[in-house]
Amino acid sequence: MIDDEWRKKLLKRQYRLVGNHSAVSTCNWMKKCLRCESCCYKQQFYGIKSHRCLQMTPALTCNHRCLHCWRDTSHFSTKWEGPVDEPERIVEESIEKHRELLSGFGGNEDVSEKRLEEAMNPNQVAISLTGEPMMYPKIDRLVEEFDKRNFSTFLVTNGTFPERIKGFEINPTNLYISLESTNKESYERFNNPVEEGMWDKLMESLDIIKDMDSRTVCRITAVKNHNTKDHEGFVELIEKGDFDFVEVKGFMHVGDAMERLERGCMPEHDEVKEFAQKISGNSNYDYRDENKSSRVVLLKKS
Repeated sequence: MIDDEWRKKLLKRQYRLVGNHSAVSTCNWMKKCLRCESCCYKQQFYGIKSHRCLQMTPALTCNHRCLHCWRDTSHFSTKWEGPVDEPERIVEESIEKHRELLSGFGGNEDVSEKRLEEAMNPNQVAISLTGEPMMYPKIDRLVEEFDKRNFSTFLVTNGTFPERIKGFEINPTNLYISLESTNKESYERFNNPVEEGMWDKLMESLDIIKDMDSRTVCRITAVKNHNTKDHEGFVELIEKGDFDFVEVKGFMHVGDAMERLERGCMPEHDEVKEFAQKISGNSNYDYRDENKSSRVVLLKKS
């Protein structure tokens, strides 16, 4: 799944590879939190500790080629290829590689020693680093393994694997479904799925999650001039999934997305908030919070 060219790119971008198809990396918010500067909006919205968060993926591949994705999608495979590592190995090696990435912060006078010590023992995992994690055939057991170690689990999916959502015996703490399109035509153009029938699978997933015990979150990436005009279409999908929360987050013109979309597609925070307010005003979701640095607004089902 990881050829030599792809491996070099990942390592250059400060990823640490785990086994045959997984990876970890530290985000800028963790680094800021270790320096006691500021923390991720997930801490603000949901109460997790940014410096104790492990960011990883069990699948360095995806079944979408989204226009707004900041990753290099040219290396993604259309289907799972190669061996399937055991969840226990992935969890243990992810924690090990996470600690390796943090070891360079030791002795830095700007870093809180207490927070760094806590960061070495993460208790929160964001399964969302890159790719589509639900492509990993043992995703249910991976969540279970993290749960055994008392991790909270935030899993982000594009919703094209309804059968695996059904398969969870232990549900993720937060199950995110990403939505950027409101109908099949725009979905196929903007999300660029690699197979037929994925829109129907997404719709099936929205029907399934309304009965889950997880805290469910709809994440809408707001891309100016592309999907911010059809707030009514988003309301319909949000209410279909009966999500607990909705995050409306602005597209960021970074990484490989700069080659696919113009900088003008990146909305200001006020524009993201205005879009979120239109969704709120036409649904049973109320404004809950916002974070200007991340250009994100949180709505909660009333």
